[in-house]
Amino acid sequence: MHYVSTRGQSEPVGFSAAVAAGLAPDGGLYLPADLPDLRLYLTRWAELPYADLAYEFLRLFATDMDGGELRGIVDRAYVRFAHPDVAPLVELRDGLWVLELFHGPTLAFKDFALQLLGGLYAAQIKKTRTPINVLGATSGDTGSAAIHGLLGLDNVRIFILYPRGGVAPLQERQMACTGANNVFPIAIAGTFDDAQRIVKELFGDLAFRAKQRLSAVNSINLARILAQCVYYLHAWRRLPAAARNDVEFIVPTGNFGNVLAGWLAHRMGMPARRFCVATNQNDILHRLFTTGRYETGPVSPSLAPSMDIQVASNFERFLYYAEHRDPGRVRAIMEALRRDGRWVFEGFNPDVFRATRANDEDIREIIDDVYACFRYVLDPHTACGFADILPDQPTVVLGTAHPAKFPDTIKQVLGFEPTAPALDALKARPVVRYELPADAATVRAFLEEHAI
Repeated sequence: MHYVSTRGQSEPVGFSAAVAAGLAPDGGLYLPADLPDLRLYLTRWAELPYADLAYEFLRLFATDMDGGELRGIVDRAYVRFAHPDVAPLVELRDGLWVLELFHGPTLAFKDFALQLLGGLYAAQIKKTRTPINVLGATSGDTGSAAIHGLLGLDNVRIFILYPRGGVAPLQERQMACTGANNVFPIAIAGTFDDAQRIVKELFGDLAFRAKQRLSAVNSINLARILAQCVYYLHAWRRLPAAARNDVEFIVPTGNFGNVLAGWLAHRMGMPARRFCVATNQNDILHRLFTTGRYETGPVSPSLAPSMDIQVASNFERFLYYAEHRDPGRVRAIMEALRRDGRWVFEGFNPDVFRATRANDEDIREIIDDVYACFRYVLDPHTACGFADILPDQPTVVLGTAHPAKFPDTIKQVLGFEPTAPALDALKARPVVRYELPADAATVRAFLEEHAI
């Protein structure tokens, strides 16, 4: 299988090359040239354990990898998940489920992709005997999941940019208290969008990228999106047969990668009625799917910090399909967004999408209401998914993080702190971070000094 850039000005590559590069040379994002038809496999996959399902799905895409090698990487990726079902589907009431995606090493849904990506990078380094420097930006969970997916790997250094004061304290501790000397958490004086802009600028400098052997962990890396497709398939097959064709997946998202994965699985043949994009008060995606207008604005810090985003990097992949796979149109729209910060889609058709919005007051009320009704504790991001549950609609809300990662909010609303032993152990460790301005030249110089 070959992978093409959304901007159409780079040569097609194989799976391993797409994963190693992350971002295409022309600045676009990689996608499969053709998507497989999953309807050929859904019945055959119905009873597979999670790791087996992940392997069967991923081998449709990783066609340039040895099957035994891929099998080993997948098995190691999911062995550290605490729940035997890896991603349990919990029924709150008839027709309403939460897909718990927080049983991995860092208690967030990003572990599903980044435990796998760490294994793929390790295999790449073993084959090429070439060290790599992993660079990414995070609004909270990506950074810690990336770091923990790469801990213990030889010949890897990892640099994660995040907004200083813009992530939850325990999210920062998961990045800055590892004690590993190959981990560089960089707190920038800016927003997540500033961090993401710096990362894209550095990847866009092809000479610097080659010299420093940069690889990406953000959801611009296709392997992350493909790994996330698996838990939608896993959840779908766990549903009652009567609900499968009619289910709505509600997905808390800021960077559009999580919901894009579900939509791609649907595009490949997984039945579903709809995907709901659940936003916090930074509601650019809500505005897009309700008005057809994509327009950036200032970031408003919220109780759901991982969604405090205005520039959704994975929107470009959706755009590629929405514009009938026309890379010229994608280039024109992305340039307008870069230049003007907005684009109006004439006759916009949201297809199988809808969107909801929850501000901080809504989040508090939802956490309180859901606990009162079901004795179930939501983290602030998952709470955004409960803003507008449609009546008489089979619904799966994606539970994106463990509530123990946000103890202050939960205690303020419910009067107690949820706990997790892995997080409690972090509180006694020293924080090691590097504070830099939101400036690409400064970050470039830091990488040149510390890269392997």
